[in-house]
Amino acid sequence: MNDSIQDVMIDKVLFLDIETVPQYPNYNSIPDDLPFKELWKKKAEKINKEENFSAEKIYDRAGIYAEFGKIICISAGYINASENEFRVKSFYGDNEKILLEEFAEMLNRAYSSPSKLLCAHNGKEFDFPYIARRMLINGVKLPSILQMAGKKPWQIPHLDTMELWKFGDFKNYTSLELLSACFGIPTPKDDIKGSDVYRVYYEENDLERIVTYCQKDAFTVAQLLLRLLGKDIIPPENLKII
Repeated sequence: MNDSIQDVMIDKVLFLDIETVPQYPNYNSIPDDLPFKELWKKKAEKINKEENFSAEKIYDRAGIYAEFGKIICISAGYINASENEFRVKSFYGDNEKILLEEFAEMLNRAYSSPSKLLCAHNGKEFDFPYIARRMLINGVKLPSILQMAGKKPWQIPHLDTMELWKFGDFKNYTSLELLSACFGIPTPKDDIKGSDVYRVYYEENDLERIVTYCQKDAFTVAQLLLRLLGKDIIPPENLKII
């Protein structure tokens, strides 16, 4: 890892965002021959201490937990400085194992060098561990850039734009949407928001709409890092889907 954020080589960074949903459309659709219905009930009791909602009522929240959720989209992109553009590719589908295998293959091929970095907003708390956990659950071997066991914090090749914005203030959470507004970056939330993904996926069956939203988030993370480095952002029309 670099000693200073100013040392980051922007062309070595892969920016990403993930979208997740519960593994089943609703609580009652969890198969009775699996233990997850009772296990979610126990989990719900812990996260629902101040609200009088049932496990069924808050099942839409299951997607944020890797043990109960699944990834339906990973959008990953990089800055092409010579063309002043952001190129993004999405790995998505209903079959989580296949999209994780394809994403892992890309990381192994193009991001195995120690000089390469991953970057996401709140990535250290959510995106990176969630991807790693779901890969292990699906029997997908972790690429080296996701391997954290035995490494010192400064040896882990991960950047987190929310962590960079904290400046050591660990009680502060700042959303990507808010920071976009602060820095004059076009909002990625101009259609749907994260809270809409469950409904759009299971009720509207519109995965393509979620993919577009995910790509915008990955692009916004790149724009935010540019601003944190004191650089100009990339024109919105220079978002290229590959």
